[in-house]
Amino acid sequence: MPPVHPLDEAATARAVIDADGTLLRWSEGARRLLGHAPEDVEGRPASGLLADRADLPGEPPGSRWNGTVALRHRDGHALPVWLLAHRRQSPDGGPVSWLVVTPLESRGPREPGDPLTEAMPLQSPCPVAVYDERLRLFAVNDAMADLIGLPEARIQGLRMSEIGGKEESERLETQLRDVLVSGVGRDVETYLRAGGEYRAHAWLARIAPLTGADGKVVGVCLSAHDFSEHYLARERLQLVNEAGLRIGTSLDVTRTAQELADVCVPALADFVSVDLLDPPEHGGEPPVGPPLTPVALRRAAHRSVHPGSPEAVLKPGQVDVYPAASPQADSLAAGRTIVAPDGAATLTEWLSWDALRRERAAEYGLHALMCVPITARGQTLGVAVLARSRRPDPFTADDVLLAEEVTARAAVCIDNARRYSRERETALSLQRSLLPRTLPRTAALEAASRYLPAARAGVGGDWFDVIPLSGMRVAVVVGDVVGHGVQASATMGRLRTAVRTLADIDLAPDELLTHLDDLVVRLSAEDGSEDTTGEVGATCLYAVYDPVTRRCTLARAGHPPPVMLPPGGSARQIDLPAGPPLGLGGLPFESVELALPEGTVLALYTDGLVESRERDADINRDLLCDALERSADSLDGACHAILQALLPAGGAPDDVALLLARTHGLPSSQVATWNIPADPALVAPIRGQVVEQLDRWELSQATFTVELVVSELVTNAIRYGESPIRLRLIHDADTLICEVSDSSHTAPHLRRARTFDEGGRGLLLVAQLTQRWGSRHTTDGKTIWAELSLVPEV
Repeated sequence: MPPVHPLDEAATARAVIDADGTLLRWSEGARRLLGHAPEDVEGRPASGLLADRADLPGEPPGSRWNGTVALRHRDGHALPVWLLAHRRQSPDGGPVSWLVVTPLESRGPREPGDPLTEAMPLQSPCPVAVYDERLRLFAVNDAMADLIGLPEARIQGLRMSEIGGKEESERLETQLRDVLVSGVGRDVETYLRAGGEYRAHAWLARIAPLTGADGKVVGVCLSAHDFSEHYLARERLQLVNEAGLRIGTSLDVTRTAQELADVCVPALADFVSVDLLDPPEHGGEPPVGPPLTPVALRRAAHRSVHPGSPEAVLKPGQVDVYPAASPQADSLAAGRTIVAPDGAATLTEWLSWDALRRERAAEYGLHALMCVPITARGQTLGVAVLARSRRPDPFTADDVLLAEEVTARAAVCIDNARRYSRERETALSLQRSLLPRTLPRTAALEAASRYLPAARAGVGGDWFDVIPLSGMRVAVVVGDVVGHGVQASATMGRLRTAVRTLADIDLAPDELLTHLDDLVVRLSAEDGSEDTTGEVGATCLYAVYDPVTRRCTLARAGHPPPVMLPPGGSARQIDLPAGPPLGLGGLPFESVELALPEGTVLALYTDGLVESRERDADINRDLLCDALERSADSLDGACHAILQALLPAGGAPDDVALLLARTHGLPSSQVATWNIPADPALVAPIRGQVVEQLDRWELSQATFTVELVVSELVTNAIRYGESPIRLRLIHDADTLICEVSDSSHTAPHLRRARTFDEGGRGLLLVAQLTQRWGSRHTTDGKTIWAELSLVPEV
């Protein structure tokens, strides 16, 4: 391996001067040139080295300066020295400094046979530079001298980092050193601004080792090839590909707008703002075509190369009105991209309509502006404004095409996000309108509920309900329709209505699910599917609780089983046959009857609560039980604790419906029961016993009505029913219920009696005298019931 060639620091006089003119660094080469030791001059004004203060140069206009200055040698004589100075910006954003260099050695005329001389193609149009074994410039051809902007005689003997003065020059010098050491050539892509140019070019630097007759590496040759067009084309393609990956990662309008701004800074602009038109107030599609001026736009996002985006005059969410003279309104009205400055107006004239924007542009050096309308599917959504400050070059035609391509991709994503948001709001409004706004207050139980739409998938078909039934009983139901969106919400509304209708005729839970299953199958057929099963799927859990017997009957159709917390006990999952999901058709459902102590809490929920990617469903059920046990004193507090324990901070991945119910029992003192023989002569004594019971309950004001209802229902049961016959009165604070049961399955019905009919008016009389009445089938017959309100009419 060739020996490592050290860089000869003494071959160049180097000094670093800060913006105030104080010498910060003094090299060995500078000591050789002027005789001053570092400790004698570092920390002192550099002007003290001038032989004549009149030669003090002013502030250089650019980032590089060169010229001849008379310097004072340590022994006192004046020494004219040609200096090359580079402005250096600290990588961490610190103060600006200047690197000042001058070569101390020259190789003299090129000698024939010298491998470095023979490697120098003087006539080549390709810029070429040759460096010796110390990485000092040996020679450049005319093309390289023109590229650097300095003659060969001035820079001969300098290192690349001393000629270029930039970090990129220092990195390229490292590549030269590696080739010198390894003896293996390489190609390096770099981005540098040549001398006198206002913008950088992309260069392919081909570095090759130079060897002598003995095969020893004696230097390196660097040839530069400008491939800026290919580089920019590649950068544009990369930006377009990056936009396709980074824009539209979510169905959120604000986030999509921010992604557009993030992609364009700093690749295309130094500051980008995205302003959008507000959607129509009452939904619907935005108008087609350009908006009328003045136009109100809401700031959706912005991004800057400066932290905090100090160029922005609006904060995200704020609205500004743009008059016809503004570039934003002009771009929207014309429906095309507008770039300033252009042949018609300067940037200052474009910003004349807003003094604050004009001040910000001057403060931060904004010199180029581009307004790109954001349109999708023929609709105008807003405008993106791109500005340049750090980059000195104006926007080109290629930049306009690139900005339009990236903005067009973002526009489709923004439009999709708006459509999704509109559909989600519609589905959510429909969902909430179909769910109960408040849960009914019943003597059988108290209840609390929560419904949360999915954070990302959209509104689904989860629902819950509490349905008062006859005989003080109450039904609780939780269901889940497969899918999301308006269709799922509409299907949920149909199923919830069907459950209420079937519950009103007092079907047992397993029978109700069977009828509901038939309905789902018919809904699938109405969708036009050849396969009439499984197209509209749903799950459901239905339970009926009787506060008189304190027993609960439950059945489920593919739904998660409920959790039960008895008073003073531990929460546990109820072992309940799963049953098939609704919509499969023809499969049986099983119900289970449980005795529930008064104060038992039932937790009914949909699978969105317990099924997640982060944890197993069994773990989530354990968390549910723990949260329920800790906070069961308050059902509302328990709902909050359960959701906090199970759902991620970013929201539920699926819809969640949660219903908690605490059971109450009806005291035996509020229930009176009589077994009645099938003898019409006993109706009168029964009426007397009923009156006595009403007196004990202090309900004598209802005696007349109750006597008529009891007489009619008991007489009908004796005449048309079958033994055994039972009469039951149930008294609550606001309601009195009269029930007559017999073992016949034939249910009575209300009819209009003809003029000369001797009967047929009894049920009509019952319907007129009571708040509501009905019948329900039981396993051993039927029950006719009538409900009287005890609340006085106002």
